[in-house]
Amino acid sequence: MAVTRKTVVIGVTGSIACYKTCDVVSDLRKLDSVDIHVVMTREATQFVSPLTFQALSGHPVYQGLFEVPEAWGLLHTSLAMAADLVLICPATMNILGKLAHGICDDLVTSVVFATQAPVLLVPAMNQAMYDHPACQSNLATLKRFGYQLLGPARGTLACGVVGLGHIVEPAAVVKAIRQRLHR
Repeated sequence: MAVTRKTVVIGVTGSIACYKTCDVVSDLRKLDSVDIHVVMTREATQFVSPLTFQALSGHPVYQGLFEVPEAWGLLHTSLAMAADLVLICPATMNILGKLAHGICDDLVTSVVFATQAPVLLVPAMNQAMYDHPACQSNLATLKRFGYQLLGPARGTLACGVVGLGHIVEPAAVVKAIRQRLHR
């Protein structure tokens, strides 16, 4: 029996935690049934090179709304329609705010707003940012929209503080993706 391939579009945003997304992409690629496409915000490229994600995913990495895809089609809609799941990892306070308020000003947000696929958000930020009423309000709004959240976890944050806001481990992200894809 042939295995049906699933497509996961991964949005990587500007957090030091985006290096953990490299492990997520690498682990997902080992699965015969998953095809991975990565889109990055400009800020994410300051932490991890698009070339790294291209090597790990086996596909070109897109950053801008006006890049020309290999096959004809509008990039954000072609990625959005191909997706069986959209993962935003890490999900910064900035991206959470944009998604909660309909701000569609980059490729990552455009893909999320154009997709009919489930969206999984993996928050990562400083605990003070995570606890801020604006962030909590945005998270509640995103849950009402039907977006799913995974994390954050308690751990050592980039600022050296131990607290809630640490990105969940890559194995937990991969497990959550596999469960959602095989429902």
